[in-house]
Amino acid sequence: MFSHVVIFWTDPQLPQAADELVSAAERYLKSIPGIVHFHVGKMVPSHRNVVDQSYQVALNIVFTDKRAQDEYQAHPQHLEFVERAFKPYCRQVRVYDFA
Repeated sequence: MFSHVVIFWTDPQLPQAADELVSAAERYLKSIPGIVHFHVGKMVPSHRNVVDQSYQVALNIVFTDKRAQDEYQAHPQHLEFVERAFKPYCRQVRVYDFA
């Protein structure tokens, strides 16, 4: 298993950016081969101080292995997501990969 976690900070000037990003992730990324588990959603507020609440959207994908994640990175649907959703709606991103 290989986990790929992406945290997105959307453009505050675009009120619908988080919804658009979630929708685009579902549309472009979910069906890419090699994905075992796919989950995307908006940040959920918490009363706990240890919970980061500065971001707007998180993406959690589990792949069969690192090779599947590498292939995902070059897949045309992922590249289209980057162009049509990430670039127009996001100001910052953090990626966490682990096996």
